[in-house]
Amino acid sequence: MGEFELIQRYFRPLSHNRGSEALVLGIGDDCAVQRIPQGRDLVFSIDTMVEGVHFPTRYAPEKLAWRALAAATSDLAAMGANPVCFTLALTLPEPGEPWLDAFAKGLATASKAFGIALAGGDTTRGALSLSIQVHGTVPCGEAITRSGAQGGDLVCVSGTLGDAAGALRYLDSEIGGSDVSALLDRYHHPVPRLELGEALIGVASAAIDVSDGLIADLGHILASSDVGAEVDVYRLPLSSALKRLAGERAVEFALHGGDDYELCVTLPPGKWDELDESVRSALTVIGRIEERAGLRASGTGQQELVNLSGFDHFRSVK
Repeated sequence: MGEFELIQRYFRPLSHNRGSEALVLGIGDDCAVQRIPQGRDLVFSIDTMVEGVHFPTRYAPEKLAWRALAAATSDLAAMGANPVCFTLALTLPEPGEPWLDAFAKGLATASKAFGIALAGGDTTRGALSLSIQVHGTVPCGEAITRSGAQGGDLVCVSGTLGDAAGALRYLDSEIGGSDVSALLDRYHHPVPRLELGEALIGVASAAIDVSDGLIADLGHILASSDVGAEVDVYRLPLSSALKRLAGERAVEFALHGGDDYELCVTLPPGKWDELDESVRSALTVIGRIEERAGLRASGTGQQELVNLSGFDHFRSVK
């Protein structure tokens, strides 16, 4: 099967799953065309995933498609953006039809769930990897960035943390049970917090998605905002499944594990009571921004300065 037949058969149908009328022209021309409505800013980001680095070798293609699109779209959620479209650059060792069937099915399911349409891309031969660029829009000047946190702001996270990291030991395991299934589902099918991100526009002072681990990602907010923070480890939201399976390591997974794709946000304390109940219930307050630099963890009867390093593609350790 040639490249153009591959595109026509597996990917062109996905361009009809329009996430927004702003995608004027999708697959089939040299470029896609996106119309930016008046009063909106374009927000875009690109993520690359490589086999053996970001996902296991021989990873199920349907799961890979969902996870890759979710990871990329999560960046839009962190900015408070409304998703519009994405492009896909896919490198394959061989264009095997069963693999492509499953991958295209997973991509179609995820794109429909997230309300984002495939606008175009490229395919080539080589080691398995994929890059997804996502586009969205926000009201002009209102994108939530990493640089707005101020002393006294609350530090909050959505959902539960550490589940994806806790799932790693079970990826190739035959161990079953509802707890294992719950953690594996968080790893295989993360859900970007798009509605929450949009609801936080004009409220959150800073935000980031938790992809490399809470400590590392909160550290990016602190560096960009030139502030510090204190986090109470006993306030970390942990799932019952993670606590039962990981025991004492659950907090470690929550602090340092990645791939949760939850949001870490800061907001002035006076804004908390103004939030809609549905937004407050999605967030847990875990700490506070401080003027002095550094990140301190408390909750054990003492305060400890935390190393802010996280996953780095060009270092061998976390």
